[in-house]
Amino acid sequence: MLKTQSIIVAGLFAALSAMPASAQADLKIGYVDIQRIFRSAPFAVKAAKEIEAEFSKRDQELQRLTKRIQTMQETAERDAPTLSEAQRRVKEREFGELSREFQRKQREFREDLALRQNEANAAIIEKANKAIKQIADSEKFDLILQDVVWASPKLDVTDKVVKALGGQ
Repeated sequence: MLKTQSIIVAGLFAALSAMPASAQADLKIGYVDIQRIFRSAPFAVKAAKEIEAEFSKRDQELQRLTKRIQTMQETAERDAPTLSEAQRRVKEREFGELSREFQRKQREFREDLALRQNEANAAIIEKANKAIKQIADSEKFDLILQDVVWASPKLDVTDKVVKALGGQ
């Protein structure tokens, strides 16, 4: 992806270099910091809080399982010298089952969380792109870029996009 972006930027600069100076002076360019939109736009902040609330119960369950596993391990280490071989095998089996359950739940949690975050991010990007298009049309921008390494702050239209997203 980075290689593709580099090619696009190189092509853009080549095209700009080939343009007459008078045409370049009329060119209106802006950029948007998409990460700042994720952090600042009311819609994005609300989505992040909703996801956190949605997954907090499962996160707490994982924390409880972690504590149970730690307690079980500490008890097994402490009681190991006094347990018979059969009791030790039972404890090891219980510990193994609980560990597998934890790993399964943790994997499912991570997968579900990632899926939910990707869905929310896609919705945020879609709304941001619509807002960017509206700003570009209304303010007669020729080009608005995202994911720019560096640009002059005077070209930054991120605050306008965040403001436009505030009403959505």
